Amino acid sequence: MPKLGDKDDSELKAYVGEGVVFEGTLTFNEGAVRIDGKLEGNVNTKDTLIIGETGSITADVTAGTVICKGKIEGTISASKKVELLSSSHAIGNVRTPVLTMELGSVLDGNCHMSEKEDNKIVELIKKEGSESDSIPG
Repeated sequence: MPKLGDKDDSELKAYVGEGVVFEGTLTFNEGAVRIDGKLEGNVNTKDTLIIGETGSITADVTAGTVICKGKIEGTISASKKVELLSSSHAIGNVRTPVLTMELGSVLDGNCHMSEKEDNKIVELIKKEGSESDSIPG
């Protein structure tokens, strides 16, 4: 069975090879899954999803770790980290505590790295009729 690649020698639990098209929901609990073909739908795991250089995913992904060398379009939610390697192209929003991007990788979307977003929202415009310090003009 194929290995993860450069970063890890552990064996994969599943492999979608080049030329294979998978449509639907891919769910796995433990181990890594590598996609070198095409996947459309959803991916749900607490472990690792690897998109190889020839891999192309159009899906909403919920995972522990996402390692991308290929193309991914959709929302990525990773509880541990997202790695975008130099050949990767990600289109969509990313939510993760750790994001690494190699030179040449592309992220076309928004990245949210904090779980406590509500605490960061500050009202900058006062409503009409409220007291405010005005800037003399």
